[in-house]
Parts: sequence; C-alpha cells; structure tokens
Amino acid sequence: MTTVVWFKRDLRTRDHAPLAAAARLGEPVIPLYVVEDDYWQLPDTSERQWAFVQDSLKDLDGQLRRAGNRLVVRKGLVTDVLRQLKASHDLQRVFCHQETGGQWTFERDRAVIGWCSENNVEFREWNQFGVVRRLRNRDVWDGAWTELMRQPVQAAPASIPATNLAPINHPDDMSPEFSRRDTCPDRQAGGSARGDRLLASFLERRCIGYQYNISSPLTAVKACSRLSPHIAWGTVSMREIYQWSKATSEHRNTLPRKKKSLTSFRSRLHWHCHFIQKLEDEPELEFRAMHRELEGLKSGPNDSDRLQRWQEGQTGWPLVDASMRALHHTGWINFRMRAMLMAVASYQLWLHWRDPALHLARMFTDFEPGIHYSQAQMQSGLTGINALRIYNPVLQSQKLDPDGEFIRRWIPELAGVPAEMIHTPWLMTPAQKSRFGGNTYIAPVCDHEQAARSARKAVGDFRQRHVSREETERVLERHGSRREPVQKRPKPPGKQPWKSNDDQLSLFD
Repeated sequence: MTTVVWFKRDLRTRDHAPLAAAARLGEPVIPLYVVEDDYWQLPDTSERQWAFVQDSLKDLDGQLRRAGNRLVVRKGLVTDVLRQLKASHDLQRVFCHQETGGQWTFERDRAVIGWCSENNVEFREWNQFGVVRRLRNRDVWDGAWTELMRQPVQAAPASIPATNLAPINHPDDMSPEFSRRDTCPDRQAGGSARGDRLLASFLERRCIGYQYNISSPLTAVKACSRLSPHIAWGTVSMREIYQWSKATSEHRNTLPRKKKSLTSFRSRLHWHCHFIQKLEDEPELEFRAMHRELEGLKSGPNDSDRLQRWQEGQTGWPLVDASMRALHHTGWINFRMRAMLMAVASYQLWLHWRDPALHLARMFTDFEPGIHYSQAQMQSGLTGINALRIYNPVLQSQKLDPDGEFIRRWIPELAGVPAEMIHTPWLMTPAQKSRFGGNTYIAPVCDHEQAARSARKAVGDFRQRHVSREETERVLERHGSRREPVQKRPKPPGKQPWKSNDDQLSLFD
C-alpha cells in the first residue's frame, strides 16, 4: 500500500503536514511533483517562475534523500501519472496541501479528487497557511489565522519509507514548453536552503527599519525580507517565518526598534493571507471586477501602443520605466513600485486591468494569484471599497529616488542627467539635452497630470451613475478587512463607497 505526497506550491519537507502524515504510516511513500505543460502555457505563468521551481525541486530532492527517499518528477496530466502509479505500486492514498490558485489549478484539483473517488483512492488535503476553505463568515477569519500561526512547526521527517520506483527524472530534463521566451538574468534562486539563509539574515540585521525602508526602490532591495518567492512556492513555511520572527522580537536582548520592525513585518504576513482569502472566497476575481457594477468602467480593446510602451518600460516617465526594466531584469520590484505600475496603466494610460495584470504576473518570480489579482483590481479602482490611488509618477520619483540613482541604474539614456532634471527630462531644453544627454529617451505617452484628472473624473462619474450601495456592501461583507463584525460599521453616506482598512497596508514583499 503506497501513499503519494503530491507537491504543488509547497516545495519543502519541514512543516509539511501531508509528508509528515505519510511518513508516520510506516508504508512506502512516493514524493511526487508533476510538470504540467498546460499550466505553463497559461497567460500568467512564465519561464522565470519555472526556473525558480527547478531550483526548488533540486533542493527538495536533497532534503528527501536525507530521509532515505527521492523526489519523483513526472510530466503530463496529474490524473494520468496517478493512474500509472496505481497500476504499478498499489496506490492507496494521495496527500497534499490545499492550493488557492487560478481557475486552471482549481479545475485540475477537482479532476484529481474525482479520479481518486472513482478509483477508491483516499484523497486528503491540509491547510498550508491562513486561508480558510469554505469560509462562511469573514468576521472569524482573523482568529483562525492567528490560531494556525501559533500551532507547532512540524520537523522534517527523519525517515520516509521509499518504493522501488525509478529515481528522479531531473527537473532540467522535464522543462515544459513556453510560448514566450523569457530571460531574467538576476532572478532570485529557489530552494529551502536559500530561503532559510534569507530569513536568518533578515531577522539578524536587515529587518531594522523595515517599515521605513520598503517604499523606496533603492532601499527596498535589502530592507524587504525578499522571502516572497519562497513563500509563493512554499520552500519555507509561513508559520515558521511567523514564529521565528516572533521569537526574535520577544528575545530579551532585542532592541525596541527591531521589535517594531518585526511587528510591521508580521502584519504583512497576515495581509498576505487576507488577500489570498479573497480569491478563495470568489474565484471569479481572476477574470472580472470585484465590484461587479464596475466591470463596465472600461470597454473595448486596450490601446496596443500604450500597452506595449508600458510593458517595455518606454512610457517616458523615468521612475515608471526604471521600475518596469528592473522587474524584467530581476523578477522582483518592491510593492510601492508594483502599485505605481498598475495604477499608471489603469489611470494615466486608461488600460483595462486584465492585460497589465497578466504582464506583471508573468514578470513576478513571486507571482501569487490570490494576492496579485486582488491587488491589481485594488490599484485599478475596481473594488468599490478602497479609495482611488492615482499615483503621480513625478512626485513619486522625487520622493523615492530624489537623486535619480535608481533611474540612472535602469535607464542608461539618462545616465548623465543631473538630479534636478532627471524626474522630468521632457522639460529639458535642447541645449541641456545636448550637454547632459537624454536625447535618446522617449517622450512621455501623454500629459500625466491631465490624464490623471480625466481618469478621476471618469471613475467618479461612473460610480455616481452605476454603483449601488447594495453591491458595495456585498463586497465589504465578503472581502473587507476587519477585526470586528461588519454590521458594527456605520452606513456609508449616499453613494460614496466604503473605505476598507486594506488602504492602510501594502502587499507583503
């Protein structure tokens, strides 16, 4: 009798409940990862994400070897792989973690559950972090999250009984086909060992000043934990991160400023799950507006030239373009810049949210569907419960990169332009361009201030005509952040939308 432990976004052995449960049975275990070609053809997946997974699978195999087992990597449909294993190894159980992904993974999981039921194979799922399946009351979510984070971290099994199944098919030999070639020269490497080192360095020293240094793209590279891809692909357990952070905070020698920074960091772990819960509760958010009446805010195809210029970092607004180019090169950018990129696409460029959201998803090595689609809509004004955030790309540039250091790093066309001119190079005179450079940098797509005013008016007018209190209250009750029952909140005045506490927090990064 054999148990398959099916790895998805949980590429580790420590604090892995399905693996620990399978090992305790004392019967043969097949640790399985399936490379699914159709998944890697989706419009929000990319080669850079697969490269991180490859690293993590190799690391996972090393962890399993130390317990006397090996990772089995197969390619194809999960149901086909399970069918083969049942025929050859008397498969009796499939253990795995729950996954809150997009529609494709949801349908895949349903197919696996159906196959197991039809073939008399036990299927069992465990909760990986603070997302509650079939949540009936959002008011109880916060307590459930806290309770889960406080549960003991499970050690990696010391011994995992193996089968006679052929050794691992090397991840390098199982790479899927990609419709888009994608290079990411400075992407983060995957694997639990690297995640552990990042966490240790963050808790030891990098966390100090976290809450102040995560906004600027200059300081965020080191100030952020940089654990986001490891959390997204499960190479490090969120519960372990939470508990190590809390233990560090509570140590008697920890300085107050460090405690404050780690408290801020843990709040973002909480919000990480809060946003994923939105997609768990309403999977349609991958495709349509959270506030259903705002679905018609924009219609018709996007302006292809504007979309392409935004995607390529050629809008003519230096901080916007530098952020996009940095993201292309590294697979990561801090949250403030992510929010600005999405907001500029939605407001100044007046693009429908879906195309920009898909592009960013592909660029993020740490792409997490539940966070990403909720945030993309939030930054596009489609939730109905959040204040509009229309970023001024010049003011953001002057505030977050005052000397132009980040801009010069990623926009070589502006390398010689002095700080006082680098944020608005289109205002330079021909003589200044001749002296300092900047002749080759593209002119802005449009007047960003006029575009922002037009967007704000268009959104306001649409809300006045089409947004109802009933739909806004539905969104708040289902998705709003709160530590008290929603019915205790005051009624919104007139047709003004709710303002959710989501506005106070940024995405965990």
